[in-house]
Amino acid sequence: MNIPFLKKKVEDPAKPKKKKSILREWLDAGIFAIVAATIIRTFFIEAYTIPTPSMEKSLLVNDFLFVSKMHYGPRLPMTPLSFPFVHHTMPIIGGKSYSESIKIPYKRIWGFSEIERYDDVVFNWPQDHENNRPVDKKENYIKRCVAIPGDTLEIRDRVLYINGQPGYKPRYQQFVYRVFMVPTGYDINPEMAEEMGIYNITNERNEPIPNYYSLTDEDLKKLQAIPNVVVQLNDTLGGQMRKGMVQSDCFPQDTAYHKWNQDNFGPIWIPKKGTTVNLTAENIALYRTVITEYEGHSLNDTRFPVLIDGKPAPTYTFAMDYYWMMGDNRHNSLDSRFWGFVPEDHIVGKAWFIWLSYDKNGIRWKRLLHRVKSLEK
Repeated sequence: MNIPFLKKKVEDPAKPKKKKSILREWLDAGIFAIVAATIIRTFFIEAYTIPTPSMEKSLLVNDFLFVSKMHYGPRLPMTPLSFPFVHHTMPIIGGKSYSESIKIPYKRIWGFSEIERYDDVVFNWPQDHENNRPVDKKENYIKRCVAIPGDTLEIRDRVLYINGQPGYKPRYQQFVYRVFMVPTGYDINPEMAEEMGIYNITNERNEPIPNYYSLTDEDLKKLQAIPNVVVQLNDTLGGQMRKGMVQSDCFPQDTAYHKWNQDNFGPIWIPKKGTTVNLTAENIALYRTVITEYEGHSLNDTRFPVLIDGKPAPTYTFAMDYYWMMGDNRHNSLDSRFWGFVPEDHIVGKAWFIWLSYDKNGIRWKRLLHRVKSLEK
């Protein structure tokens, strides 16, 4: 029986194949580029820009970094449905750049190393509550990880101690000082300040505050060597706060048991996965956010023992590791001293190297293509 429509169509090899249109070729190339770039950005490296002076002068505003996802292990996307190359907000039109219809639990693939003390780390800001974003869509921050899980941290008169020993002091660590000329009390000459590479700190409207500067130890020595220049630390604006002085916005915002400030803080223990602690009236404020927001339990701490998920809980075992992040520009940094621990699922990657850097005078050529660590030495 000969049924024509069941016959297999045989293509003529001599007949040329239909050529893709230029538009189709560009479309295919564009799709491939987007997919390839997304894979690289998710699992290998991602570009990041320094937006604030909290790490000055270790990292500068308008340093453009590559952040390595490979060092600590890439984190799988937790909200995979999102617009390519956009973090959380659509450009121009505004609005969310992602959908929460699909959510994936936190999972991190194997990496080259663990987070080490004093690494420069990019992470999602834990206290980004206002916009109610998923973890991987919270604002990106960069700070120095000064304490890892299981460490005990303390700050005494501006000096960092880890496990009872003096911690690492970054070369470009800065504090705010009041600087003025005698006998006039006027600010120093702006041209002299710019030549020294120091600038007035700014207020909330980004306006310079006369007489106040963030200074490294090297800057401090240079200024102190200039006749008729006076440098003071113990001043009300950003200056050192003595032990016992209470700074109400310091973590954990519990002034009954924790009379801490940015220059005298702790001691505080950094939670470690699998470790169990007793929950008391003295320490519940330290771990309240960990239990409820980061590890997803209900908590009733109006009496002790507290109720976790409706059951009496005299102790608590941590499900994640936590880290303590601080900026090198100590008096001009919103960091763990004000919002506490950074959970492991908020870690993005390690600041690796600078591929571009510029200021008002143009490109900072000496910073280009340098590893971050090499610039801090």
